[in-house]
Parts: sequence; C-alpha cells; structure tokens
Amino acid sequence: MVTDTLLRLEQVIAARRSASPDSSYVARLNAAGLPKIAQKLGEEATEAVIASLAGTREDLVGEAADVLFHLLVLLGAKDIALADVLAELDRREGTSGLEEKANRSE
Repeated sequence: MVTDTLLRLEQVIAARRSASPDSSYVARLNAAGLPKIAQKLGEEATEAVIASLAGTREDLVGEAADVLFHLLVLLGAKDIALADVLAELDRREGTSGLEEKANRSE
C-alpha cells in the first residue's frame, strides 16, 4: 500500500535525524536547518516540473520520489506527522478543488 511505504519512509527519516551528519543525508539536511531543507524541497519540485515537461516517464518518477522524500524531511523537521497531512486530505475528500480553494480565502 502506498501509505505504508510513506509511513516506513517517515520512520526511517525520523530515525536518521539524530545520526551523524557525516553518515546520513537526512541528518546533514537537518543540521543545515529549515531554510536548507525548504530550499532542497523547492529544487526537487522544480526538477519534477522540468521532468514533466521535457523528461521521460522514468525521469518524472525519480523526481517525484525525490519530492516526496524531501517533503517528509521538511514535515519531520517541523514536527508534522504524515498522518496529519493525510487527515487533511481525507477532510477535503469529496470537496471540489475550486470550492476548497475558495473556502481558503474566506
């Protein structure tokens, strides 16, 4: 199940946050701080956009995986559980995207 994969990844990221930055990319990102983590997520999102327009299917799959990974690193750094994000998606289920967006500006 997709959610199981993301939950396992969330657990791995949480475990690696306290590792040595010399031995863990996650620890290195966290040691660099929230601005660096956010920057990295932005870079990966941009690469996903480029792959969607000019790359192969495999390019986009790889970049999408990078986006999800870095999003989970960012959420972990902000102490936000993936379950909270999934609950928000569940809350929005059945609501038109246009309606949901209009409700945000109220």
